[in-house]
Amino acid sequence: MGMPTEHDVRAMLLDLPEAEEVVVENWGDQPTYRVRKKMFALLGYGADTVCLKATRETQAALVEEEPDVFLLPPFFARHGWIDVVYAKVTGEELGELIEDAWRLTAPKRVVKAYDAEREAAEDA
Repeated sequence: MGMPTEHDVRAMLLDLPEAEEVVVENWGDQPTYRVRKKMFALLGYGADTVCLKATRETQAALVEEEPDVFLLPPFFARHGWIDVVYAKVTGEELGELIEDAWRLTAPKRVVKAYDAEREAAEDA
């Protein structure tokens, strides 16, 4: 995959276990992505960005490293979230950031089952 499109991003978000899209009407019909009702991502407000849950350390490192790719999102930045301009990253890099956001949000049992399934597939 080259540079991801919004369609690719949506597919990557929904490909994770128990991930679902929830449209929030009072946020201007904003699509959010959740696992067990907890949000780990949302697509940018008409921009080519995806807002992802991250740690404050990751957020600071990414913004310092590539400030034209990784932005501080309105409202969510103080909680460590990061806006990613997805047309400026590879699909692989974006996939890792999305998975990290999901891992920070999903219950430990769900993450453990996901890792076991991937390990079994690699061993096959």
